[in-house]
Amino acid sequence: MSQNVAVSSEILIERAGYLPKKGLELVKKAADYATECHNGQKRQSGDPTITHPLSAALTVADLQLDAVTIAAALLHDVKEDCAITDEMLNTRFGPEIAKLVDGVTKLGQIPWPEPDQRFGDDHIQAENLRKMFLAMAQDLRVVIVKLADRLHNMRTLYALSPEDQQRISKETMEIYAPLASRLGIWEIKWQLEDLAFRYLQPEQYKLIAQMIDTKRRERESWVAEVSDVLRAELERHGLKPDVKGRAKHIYSIYQKMEKYGREGKSLNEIYDLGAVRILVDTADQCYMALGVVHGLWRPIPGTFDDYIANPKDSMYQSLHSTVMSLNAKPLEVQIRTYEMHRIAEYGVASHWRYKEGTSRDVRYEERLAWLRQLLDWHREISQAEELVEAVKTDIFQDQVFVFTPKGEIKDLPKGATPLDFAYRIHTDLGHHCVGGKVNGKLVSLNAELKNGDVVEILTSRSSKGPSRDWLNAHLGYVRTSHGRDKVRQWFKRQERAENIARGHEMLEKELHRIGVSLAEVQDEILRLFPYDNLDDFCLQLGYGGISTQQLTSKLVPLVQAQEPATVAPPLRRTFPTGVSVLGTGDLLTRLARCCDPVPGDPIVGYVTRGEGVTIHRKDCSNVLHEDEKQRLVEVAWGERGQMYPVAIHIEAWDRVGLLRDISTLVAEDRVNMVGVHTQEKDDGMIAIFVTLETDGVEQLTRVLNKLESIRGIISVDRQLEGAKSPR
Repeated sequence: MSQNVAVSSEILIERAGYLPKKGLELVKKAADYATECHNGQKRQSGDPTITHPLSAALTVADLQLDAVTIAAALLHDVKEDCAITDEMLNTRFGPEIAKLVDGVTKLGQIPWPEPDQRFGDDHIQAENLRKMFLAMAQDLRVVIVKLADRLHNMRTLYALSPEDQQRISKETMEIYAPLASRLGIWEIKWQLEDLAFRYLQPEQYKLIAQMIDTKRRERESWVAEVSDVLRAELERHGLKPDVKGRAKHIYSIYQKMEKYGREGKSLNEIYDLGAVRILVDTADQCYMALGVVHGLWRPIPGTFDDYIANPKDSMYQSLHSTVMSLNAKPLEVQIRTYEMHRIAEYGVASHWRYKEGTSRDVRYEERLAWLRQLLDWHREISQAEELVEAVKTDIFQDQVFVFTPKGEIKDLPKGATPLDFAYRIHTDLGHHCVGGKVNGKLVSLNAELKNGDVVEILTSRSSKGPSRDWLNAHLGYVRTSHGRDKVRQWFKRQERAENIARGHEMLEKELHRIGVSLAEVQDEILRLFPYDNLDDFCLQLGYGGISTQQLTSKLVPLVQAQEPATVAPPLRRTFPTGVSVLGTGDLLTRLARCCDPVPGDPIVGYVTRGEGVTIHRKDCSNVLHEDEKQRLVEVAWGERGQMYPVAIHIEAWDRVGLLRDISTLVAEDRVNMVGVHTQEKDDGMIAIFVTLETDGVEQLTRVLNKLESIRGIISVDRQLEGAKSPR
C-alpha cells in the first residue's frame, strides 16, 4: 500500500469515527479488501485506482451514513474492475453489501449518449434512467453511493478528453445534480453543479470566480459585521442563535446573473449580495427571529418564502427573506432550526445517518411521495422517452402549491396550467375540461398557476375530448409530462387511419414551412426517428407521440448542413445579409423579395447585372425556370444574429380585434411586424398579408404555429409572390 493510499484510509477511519467499534471494523475490512483487489491498477489521471473508491467512501462518511453504505462505496468498482463476483462479496461481506454493490455497478454500466447523438440514443438514455430510478426505489443508498462516485469523477475530470469532459458534465448537470437536489443532498448538489459548469461554460466560470475573489475580503468583512449586529439584536430578544455567513456558489451566482439580466438589474447587485444563515432551536423561534430581522432592516418586497409552512418535496424547510441591511446593501437571510439545517444539508441521506440507539425517521416514507409518484408513472408509461420527459419536467423542476375549491393542496411543477391541474386531479376531468377559474376569475387554459391560487375546473359532458392544440408545446396548454401523456393516450385510442392522415397533413405542413419536400427528407426522417415506415411515423405524429417541435428541431440543422461538397476549399466571404457566397469574390448580396429566404432555407445565388448577387430559395419558381443557369452560384447562410423579412399570408373569418390579437401574439414572441395589408372577401373572410422580421426558420415555425391558434384564423402560410425575373 502506497503512502498516499494509507493516509486516505486513515482519514476515512477518522471520518467514520461516529460509528461503533463493529462498524469501524467492517469499514476497515472493506478498505483493506478493496485495496487488495485494485492493487497495481491506475486511473487515467495517473493516481492509483483505489483513490477513487476511498474518495467516494469519504463523501459517504461525511454524510454520516451507516457502515454498510460506506463499505459499499469502498467496494463499488471491484466487480467491474477486478472480476469479483456477487457470490464472493456475499460470502465475505454478506447479502446487504453485495446487493448494494451490484446496484451501483449496474448504474455505472449505463452507456449514456454522446452530446451530438440523436433520437436513437435518447432511447438508450431513457431506458437507463428508468433503471436508475427503479434501483433508487429499491434502496436509496445505491443512488447516494452513485452520487458520491460521480462527485469524485467530476473532481478528476481534467484527465479526460475535451469530448468526454463535455459529455460527462452535461450528464451531471441534467441528471445527477437535479437528482441530488430532489433528494435534498445540498452538499453534493452544489459541488456537482459548480464542477459541471466549469467545463460546460469555462469563460463564464472564470469570470464569476475572479469577481468573487476580487471582492472576497470586502464581502467577508461586511458579512462578519452584519452577523455581529444580528446576533446582538436576536440575543436582546431572548434568542440564542447561531449566525454565520453563507458561502455563495459559482453556478448559483450564474443563475442569478441570468435572472437579473432578464429583469434589467445590475450584475453588481449579485456580487454585492451578502448571505447569512440563522439557526435556532424551534420553528416558533424561526418566526420570532424573522420578526426581529424585519424590525431591524426593511425587507425587500417579493423576496419572502416560507418553506416551513410549505416544505419542498425534498424535505427542505427554511424561511427566506432579503432585507436592506448595513450600508444599504441587500442581505439574503435564511432562518431554520438545527434539525431543519441537518435535513437541508443531507436530505434523504439524513434518514440513513447513523445514530446509535435511535430508530429511523418514521416520516421518511411520507417525505418521498414524489418517488412513489415516479413509480406509479413507471407502471403507466410504456415508452422510456416519456419517463425521461416526466422526470425532467415534473420531478426535477421547482413546485407551486395550489388549492382545490374544497381547500385541498396540490403540488405541481412551476409553470403548470389549469389543464395540468385538471389532469393531476383525474384523467376524465382533463378530457372534459372546457374552462378554468383561478381565484374566482375565468382564465385561459394556458395561464400559469402561482403559489396559493385556488383553481376550479369547468367541464362539459358534451365535450368531444382533448384538442390537438393541447399537445403543441408552442401554445403551452399542457406543460407537465403527466398531462401530455394522458392527452396522447386519448388520441392514441382514436382510429389508426385518422391519426396517420392527420400526421401526413402535419408533416407536409411543417416541411412546407422549412422549405423542403417530403421526397428530399423522407429517408432522413426514418433515420432520425426509429420507425420502419412513414405511416408508422405519421401515426406517432398524428396522435402526439412526436411533436412538430421535435420534428422541426431535428430537420432544420439537417437542412442547413446540406451544402454541396467541393473539391478545394472555396473562397468564403460574409456580407451584410448574413450570406456567404462561394467562389464569387467581392460581390454585394441582397435577399430576393419573390421568395423571402430565411436562415435554414436551402438557397442559391443569382448574379445580376449591376446589383450583385440576389439570394433565392432553391425551390423558387424564378430560379427553377431560369434559362441562364451559368449565372446561378453556390451560397450558404453565414453568421446568425440578423433579422430577415418574411411575407406571411393569413386566411381568417373577419371579426373585431383580429389584428390586435395577431400583433399581440407576434410581439410576445419578440418578432417585429413591419408591414400589414388586408383584403376583404365577399363571404365574410379576410386575407391578411403580414411581413415579419425573424431570425430563422425555427422562430418562424414557432410563430406560425401560435398564429393558427388565434380564434377565427383558418390557415397561415408563407407567401410566395407571382413569378418575376430574378434580375
